[in-house]
Amino acid sequence: MRAFPTALPVPRTPDPMEAPELRWGVMGTGWIAERFVASVRRHTRQDFTAVASRDAARAREFADHHGIPRAYGSYEELAAAVDVDVVYIATEHTAHLDCARIALTAGKHTLVEKPLALDAAQAAEVARLAGERGLFCAEALWTFFLPRFDVVRQVLDGGLLGDVRTVLADHGEHFAGGHRILRPDLAGGPLLDLGTYPLAFAVSVLGEPVEVRAFAQSHPAGVNGQTAALLRSADGGQGVVHTTLFSDTPTTATVAGTRATLSLPGPFYQPGEVLLTPAGGGTPLSYAEPRTGHDALHFEAAEVARCVAAGRLQTPLRPLEDSVSTLRVMDEIRRLCGITFPGEEITETVTTA
Repeated sequence: MRAFPTALPVPRTPDPMEAPELRWGVMGTGWIAERFVASVRRHTRQDFTAVASRDAARAREFADHHGIPRAYGSYEELAAAVDVDVVYIATEHTAHLDCARIALTAGKHTLVEKPLALDAAQAAEVARLAGERGLFCAEALWTFFLPRFDVVRQVLDGGLLGDVRTVLADHGEHFAGGHRILRPDLAGGPLLDLGTYPLAFAVSVLGEPVEVRAFAQSHPAGVNGQTAALLRSADGGQGVVHTTLFSDTPTTATVAGTRATLSLPGPFYQPGEVLLTPAGGGTPLSYAEPRTGHDALHFEAAEVARCVAAGRLQTPLRPLEDSVSTLRVMDEIRRLCGITFPGEEITETVTTA
């Protein structure tokens, strides 16, 4: 048997400042767009040349605040701009598919804020269109681009856990008032905003499950309030995922194997620590990085720039099939719980609360 390591691997993440410079256009001017632009500006050589919103005044305000030269009152205008190499889509979830269609049809490489789309069929359409056009496309699920997760990747790929049996992951935050997560017309509820993180993590470790069980509780605002799911993999591994907008939860993740347990203190999807504890107990190995929160969004932009410059149409850090796979599992969870998004009908409701 291989001896337990004396140290965790170090991240192999390249210096974001060394990523080739691309010209970026931003669709959407909300909270995540603000943080993405600010982080990328601080930590990379990427250039923002345009921003678009359906509200021209809001686009101009965003452009002025961030020193972006051009502001457009339609997404089509931005997609047609000759000085845009790649489009970052940061609109509401319900507009991701349409905006991806606009950007890809116009011949732009595209980074779509998570989730890639509302469901697996929409996500597969985005992936298909990108492939047909020969364009780079990825889901901006920033977790998988962090140095912290390169350490996780090396631990898993190196077999340091032995046979993986269990994945536990959750993400809960309290929301009240007029937040968009409470709006049914914008596909609100915790699944797309919060649940994507634990679900994507569990699926990335265990593979797409062969069986899913799920329970849900509704919110007075008319959206799903919280959801819990149990996943069973083909080799018998199990994943337990939970997400809620009723309350703040630890937002941690654990991968347990026959040789060791990997722990990610909360919030697990952001920069932070990695702990590896040998089976049966003992002193854990640790890796730590500054808890910079969303200031780490620039890692995904740098990866996009490297891929585009190298002629790659996808990133191995978050292949499009992984995004589609996660949404297939989410579709099944929603089917089981009777959770619908705008324009959908789910014909069978198995369990709701």
